[in-house]
Amino acid sequence: MNRREFARAIAGAGLLAGLSARSIAWAAVASGVAPGDRLLRAQQAFLDLRFGMFIHLNMATYQQREWGDPKASPAMFNPRHLDAGQWARAARSANMGYGCLTTKHHDGFCLWPTKTRSANVMQSGYRHDIVRLYVDAFRKAGLKPCLYFSMLDLRDDIRAGVVTREGIDLIKAQLTELLTQYGPIPALIFDGWNASWSRIGYDQLPYREIRDLVKSLQPDCLVADHNAGRYPGPALYYTDIKQYEQHAGQKIPACSAIASQSGTTLQSDWFWKTDYPGQALRPAAQIVDEWLRPFNDNHCNLILNCAPNRDGLFDANVLARLAEIGKLWSNPGPAPTLSKAITITTDNLARGKPSFASSTADASGPDLAFDDNFGTYWQADARQRDGWIEARFAMPVAFNTVSIIEPRHIEDYGDAARISHYRVQYESGGTWIDVVTGDEPASIELRQFPIMRANRVRLQLDSRTASPGVSEFGLYLEPVEG
Repeated sequence: MNRREFARAIAGAGLLAGLSARSIAWAAVASGVAPGDRLLRAQQAFLDLRFGMFIHLNMATYQQREWGDPKASPAMFNPRHLDAGQWARAARSANMGYGCLTTKHHDGFCLWPTKTRSANVMQSGYRHDIVRLYVDAFRKAGLKPCLYFSMLDLRDDIRAGVVTREGIDLIKAQLTELLTQYGPIPALIFDGWNASWSRIGYDQLPYREIRDLVKSLQPDCLVADHNAGRYPGPALYYTDIKQYEQHAGQKIPACSAIASQSGTTLQSDWFWKTDYPGQALRPAAQIVDEWLRPFNDNHCNLILNCAPNRDGLFDANVLARLAEIGKLWSNPGPAPTLSKAITITTDNLARGKPSFASSTADASGPDLAFDDNFGTYWQADARQRDGWIEARFAMPVAFNTVSIIEPRHIEDYGDAARISHYRVQYESGGTWIDVVTGDEPASIELRQFPIMRANRVRLQLDSRTASPGVSEFGLYLEPVEG
């Protein structure tokens, strides 16, 4: 199963779509603690751009492939007439606000003259810094330059199960180059990182370490990871911008209240193919009326991939279609205003810890609520209308954020909420003390509060209809970022 097939299978299973407006109402409730305004301002500024151009140009452009062959000679890469100014003018003709260039795709070839060991443009048939050409051209045209970076790197063997400290340091060195040599970058869009198809988890390639590096170099640069296949619905798990790969079947839930981006292609796929000059493209009216306008109204901007050909230029049909889009749409001004949202950036402290519950009916053990798998769940006995699950720790742990995920849309649990009331509690001296309480939770309920410390943390559930269940009960110690 390839990447797109996997993403479509996940979407079809109902983990990414089909949520009602009530069930996805954002429940990021803070008690004395809230995320900083800086992140919110950066997210809002990104949404205000509304429409962007994805530019997939790399080794795959020359191979009739979507992933470049990591064994291929870099000399094959030779966009001899490359004109980043043409790309920028084409983006402006569609009234786009930004671009995003594939600085390194999954095969590991770099479009800038990196000082690391990785293959790059200086070993190619086109010895020019393409990242520099791109950022200069887009800024000159009044467009914001974002960058795409693949964590999966098949040339340098950075892949599932073999990520080493040396590989992590190589990634950090390359990101440092990109964030110190090319001016302000509004967003870094990561791929191949904790995606189910790449299997490079945040335990192998630590999210927080990479995020902290990015923010130390450019505090306003958004860290956006393509991980929607792993984390369901409208919640910011390990990303500042929720990424939906529309081209692979990932859909934005209705009434989403978080900053997001949906990516698709003008041509049939991401990288240029020999039949593209004569290929029918996505209709301008569809792009504008079915995607761009409704997405913008749903706190989401659209990024449309336009693949340059082997000369480094857009084909005539691409230029014509982008100009047609520009006649149908222009940026109407600031996007709908975002509210603050809790962002999960740290490890789930409860994952894999000893777990207990009020019942374990039908082999539905409480460990299923602490496995970081949103497709499994614990459920109270069939006749029970209340229940609890609990995580225990050998030493007191500090935490200030919890997630409560009810298994709606999974198997026979049903779409409607069964939980009518919940309590998050910790044990102290034989007494259970409430941390936060609530009535019917959103499908993805995040709560934040002053730091607590405890050996035992419990989620108490009540229901008026049927036995309640929990897909995931997460505990986190989130830095409060200003």
